[in-house]
Amino acid sequence: MNCSATILGGIAGTRLAPAERDFFRSADPWGFILFARNVENPEQLRRLTGDLRDAVGRDAIVTVDQEGGRVQRLRAPHWREWPAPLDQAEAGARAMWLRYRLIGAELRDAGIDSDCAPTLDVAQADTHPFLRNRCFGTDPARVAELGRAAADGLLAAGVLPIMKHMPGHGRAVADSHHDLPMVSVGEDELDALDFAPFRALNDLPMGMTGHIRFAALDDAPATSSARMVAIIRNKIAFDGLLVTDDIGMNALSGTEPERAAASIAAGCDLVLHCNGDIGTMEPVVAAAGSMSPDAQRRADAALAMRRPPEPADLDALMAEYRAMLPDSGAA
Repeated sequence: MNCSATILGGIAGTRLAPAERDFFRSADPWGFILFARNVENPEQLRRLTGDLRDAVGRDAIVTVDQEGGRVQRLRAPHWREWPAPLDQAEAGARAMWLRYRLIGAELRDAGIDSDCAPTLDVAQADTHPFLRNRCFGTDPARVAELGRAAADGLLAAGVLPIMKHMPGHGRAVADSHHDLPMVSVGEDELDALDFAPFRALNDLPMGMTGHIRFAALDDAPATSSARMVAIIRNKIAFDGLLVTDDIGMNALSGTEPERAAASIAAGCDLVLHCNGDIGTMEPVVAAAGSMSPDAQRRADAALAMRRPPEPADLDALMAEYRAMLPDSGAA
């Protein structure tokens, strides 16, 4: 298998158009990411995920952002509404495991076998609102504990977690969808707080970079910084599959193909391209190229962790979860 080093999300609607099918067959991305525009109901979503896999001729990963709160692509009336992670962090690790075990069950039932979660960024007093309540807290040890519970819950559901945003986005006071956040503290301080949850979960199969500049370490955003990727690989000791955050975000400069090439050159394994059409995806696929041998090794290791869901009484798990959150607005 010699896939394109991409995860693509440029699917226009709730059905795979013939031109999209033909493009994906030719481009052969390693995986796909879905958004609210692609989601209608469970039957439709199962058909779409099946058609995407048929287009590339293999059981490709299909991922989504299903954190809860603002960042939730599958919503009522067909799926439960989940509060933001920070709103339920005080309930503890068991409640977090239950929450993500149940989220994972909903995803897997719809043909989705990966979730862009948990968010392991350590929140600060001035963390930008786009991110803050998506975090698990302000203490790195607690973030690691709850992040581990969330990841284990997803894995038990047969869903691969993608921890984010490596090597840590919590100090950002800007929204990387619109601007490039800059952090000025040094490596020792970052290592003690921001890097710590990712190091604690460095055995997870997949991780996502953050578009954030660590000015004391490099001029480039982490996604396209060879030095920051080296920190992820060596200091954090993560040898899993490293995926960029969406290269369409305004934190990055240059054209999208230039961003894709820079990210791969820096050491990222896969380029995530979330929005656009065939015309914008084609040059990104060309710039990303095929997966390197190291990327393929990491991808194979990640896929080996994708297992059938563990047997579970989902109604009983939901009852336990609700009993732990009587006043939280639980799903």
